[in-house]
Amino acid sequence: MSRGERPNPESFPKPRIAVVLKGYPRLSETFIAQEILSLETDGADITIVSLRHPTDGKTHPVHDKIKAPVLYLPEYLYQELPRVLRGWWRSRKQLGYQAARRAWWADLKRDPTPNRIRRWGQALVLAAELDPAISTLYAHFLHTPGSVARYAAGITRRPWAVSAHAKDIWLTPEWEKREKLADCAWAVTCTAYGHAHLESLGPGKTTLSYHGLDLAALPSPPATRPPRRGESKDNAIHLVSVGRAVPKKGFDGLLHALASLPTALHWTWTHIGGGGELAKLKRQAEALDISEKITWKGARAQAEVFEAYREADLFVLPSRIAEDGDRDGLPNVLMEAASQGLCCLASDVAGVSELLTHGETGWLTPADDPEALASAITTLAGDPDQRLRLGAAGLDRVTRCFDHAAGLSIIRERLGIPVTPVNDAFNAADLDAAQ
Repeated sequence: MSRGERPNPESFPKPRIAVVLKGYPRLSETFIAQEILSLETDGADITIVSLRHPTDGKTHPVHDKIKAPVLYLPEYLYQELPRVLRGWWRSRKQLGYQAARRAWWADLKRDPTPNRIRRWGQALVLAAELDPAISTLYAHFLHTPGSVARYAAGITRRPWAVSAHAKDIWLTPEWEKREKLADCAWAVTCTAYGHAHLESLGPGKTTLSYHGLDLAALPSPPATRPPRRGESKDNAIHLVSVGRAVPKKGFDGLLHALASLPTALHWTWTHIGGGGELAKLKRQAEALDISEKITWKGARAQAEVFEAYREADLFVLPSRIAEDGDRDGLPNVLMEAASQGLCCLASDVAGVSELLTHGETGWLTPADDPEALASAITTLAGDPDQRLRLGAAGLDRVTRCFDHAAGLSIIRERLGIPVTPVNDAFNAADLDAAQ
């Protein structure tokens, strides 16, 4: 069986899994939807448990392919109080209730917030309404989904597992991460950067599993790209960024960098993504007198995002570590842009260097350095041959090391789905190289 080839789903009993998510479906979490679809294809019987109702107006094509039913828990307990009370009445009779309640109470004393109470109420409903045939709870994200999965698993005496990513690693208190890692059956994370941190808190519990891309489902990269240099409006350099307007993405710094570009360099920038700071960024662009060169597209479906990659000359992601400690892991959008042979310019922060090597597979600048960012944009804008070379090398890197089938092999194995030995070997070698 070759790398990435799936087992015959008829050759083994279907594992019954509840996948606990903060919200479903979400445009910003395509990698989770792709994992769910792949596990379904491999034969797993999945129920999606969502702590929130969807807020995005659009979905990606992958969401339409997923057959799993969705159980929406009460988003706000007071809005579904009878359901919460029924959940408590039924859960309190289960063998693990008292131990789970003690664990929650210990957490509440250290984190006396309404959110902590909400997590317990949602766990009571989940424990009461969970199909008895479900054997494992598997949470995406270590913070809120991990708490709900942990409490519900404790009540029902089921094993639970967690996939940790970025914000959930860096904004969850250390005491909570230690206890969750000690309590869960297993954990995975999608960067060597995050793996090293979690390994220091719970040795031997976490495995590196790059989530990667389903390359077979993506469009092929463009055969050619125009050799634009930005010397005129008709030959302007097209920059594109994809990401939510939140502090850790660093788009405010990018605006300052764009405003400082040489006047002789003609450019346009397209931003794709929602986020709470979008209005603030637009006001900043107006104050810097660069609004006429910027297109704000908001959240877009996957096909539109890939169209933007294919039309651009340079992808820019100026991530930073935010004041509260929040940061990226290895953003999926970087892998997506690289899959289209698009030259990527990004901050050297968190796990970005696990994909991009400066001057080889992409271009890296220090985080929070608009001057360095402007210099990099100017350099790459004037050198289309270098953009093509870096784009081709980035594409090769993604193709060789970030096909999602490789990372998925670890998830399959942990969930009891047969996995090919070659996939395991690939991930072990990749972890050694990343460290």
